[in-house]
Amino acid sequence: MAELFASGRAIDLILAGIVLEALALYALGRARRAGGLRIADWLPSLASGALLMLALRFAIAGAPWSLLSLLLLCSGGMHAADLWFRHRTRLRLQAAAGSTGSA
Repeated sequence: MAELFASGRAIDLILAGIVLEALALYALGRARRAGGLRIADWLPSLASGALLMLALRFAIAGAPWSLLSLLLLCSGGMHAADLWFRHRTRLRLQAAAGSTGSA
C-alpha cells in the first residue's frame, strides 16, 4: 500500500476517477437538457481538484518548482471561477425569486 502512494499510482487512480466523474456529469447534463447541470456548474470545481492532484503527482515525481507553481496557480484560478459561477447563480436565483414574489 505504501508503494501505491510513494509511486504516485494512487494519484493516477484519483485522476481517473475525476475523469469518469466529469464524463458522467456531462452525460447527465445532456440527458436532462432542460433541468440538468450546466457544465459551468461542475467543471471549475473538478478542474481545480484535478489540477491540485496533478501538482501532487508531479511533486512526487520530482518535477521542477516552476511546473508545480503553474499547476497551483491554474488550480487557484479555477477555484476562483467556481466561486464566481456559484455567486452568479445565487444572484440569478435571488432575482428570479424576487421578481415572482407577491407585491
